[in-house]
Amino acid sequence: MTLTAATDFVAAESARGRGGGGPAPTRIVVAYGFWIFLLSDFVLFSGLFAAYAVLRHETAGGPTGAELFNLRNVFIETMCLLLSSYTCGLGALSAERRRPERFFVFAALTFVLGAAFLAIEAREFAGMVGKGAGPGRSAFLSSFFTLVGTHGVHVTGGLVFLAYMVAQVLVKGLRPPVLRRLLCFSLFWHALDIIWVGVFTLVYLIGDFH
Repeated sequence: MTLTAATDFVAAESARGRGGGGPAPTRIVVAYGFWIFLLSDFVLFSGLFAAYAVLRHETAGGPTGAELFNLRNVFIETMCLLLSSYTCGLGALSAERRRPERFFVFAALTFVLGAAFLAIEAREFAGMVGKGAGPGRSAFLSSFFTLVGTHGVHVTGGLVFLAYMVAQVLVKGLRPPVLRRLLCFSLFWHALDIIWVGVFTLVYLIGDFH
């Protein structure tokens, strides 16, 4: 290859976003940026998990987790979120296969299950506060409300994200940019499930038996 031909090749690759001097394709930038966001979220929750692990015995004479937690309600709550992850995956597959009618059905199911999860969690919080076990009662309860509440805020944000994506599909259809955003939502929702499994294990299962 001559020097001129090599120069032309590099210029062409740069124009396509694959060369060292050109911008990366949008799909790569979006995926990379969203993974950084998810990793930063995992770092945040790692800190909250660590704080809870240290403070879970610091009840200041107040109620313990075994006295407060209702595993039956938590199990129902957990199943709602896990099932919502399944319907979310089916919705993503439907979108990839360009079947918007199926996507809307699974998106609605995901939203309802996520909202049910939040409703059960809000009822649990209200019941605990009504018993005088609010976040200011002890270090244990402060760490509990912070950890579980932060996850709940993320689920709320996920539902808003889902509603926005449904509106995007209605207005713009299943175009490549919309599909990229749907993939980001799916990753975010599955990440919340992974975090909740940790919450369920560390907070409720271990807390109920200690």
